[in-house]
Amino acid sequence: MKLYDLELSGNCYKVRLFCALNDIPLSVYAVDYMAGEHKTDAFLKINPLGQIPVLNDDGFIVRDSQAILIYLAQKYQLLSWWPQNAKSQGEVMQWLSYAANEIARGPNDARLHDLFGVELDVDSARIKALQCAEILDDQLSENDWLVGDSPTIADIACFPYVALMHQGGVSGEQFEHVNRWMNAIKGLDRFITMPGIE
Repeated sequence: MKLYDLELSGNCYKVRLFCALNDIPLSVYAVDYMAGEHKTDAFLKINPLGQIPVLNDDGFIVRDSQAILIYLAQKYQLLSWWPQNAKSQGEVMQWLSYAANEIARGPNDARLHDLFGVELDVDSARIKALQCAEILDDQLSENDWLVGDSPTIADIACFPYVALMHQGGVSGEQFEHVNRWMNAIKGLDRFITMPGIE
């Protein structure tokens, strides 16, 4: 399998982290993002949205980090990461959606502004980042993981940009349960990091 990747992307990191935790072989191709490779005709044939990550599994293309996590968990029958009952899948999916929406528009946007100079309403993004962390902290106040009694792809989807929140000018030190959760993820066997996550 080949991952079209950017080292500084939290979305790409989700895929690399999940594969590392589960010892899934992965070939990583570094997309020249700054040169606009993701917008070239050649890349747009792979993903017409012009976005990364993209997974190529022997010619089968999957775009979007959340979709890739589901695909890998199902393909390798990692049923603790992607439970097979309707209730748990519904719970996991709502956190995948949270990662793709609220977290993307909160801590991710604030980081895009501060780290990459993207023009956006950074004050609004920082407020949203704190709201995201508060909701996660509340969920984790009575639960070790976002869904069930062990880590799932919900945790992997939500982790990166919350862990990188400081790069968007937002401190998460006050969120006791979020910090415990992040440390638990960092303590998983075969955990790998990325720039900005200590």
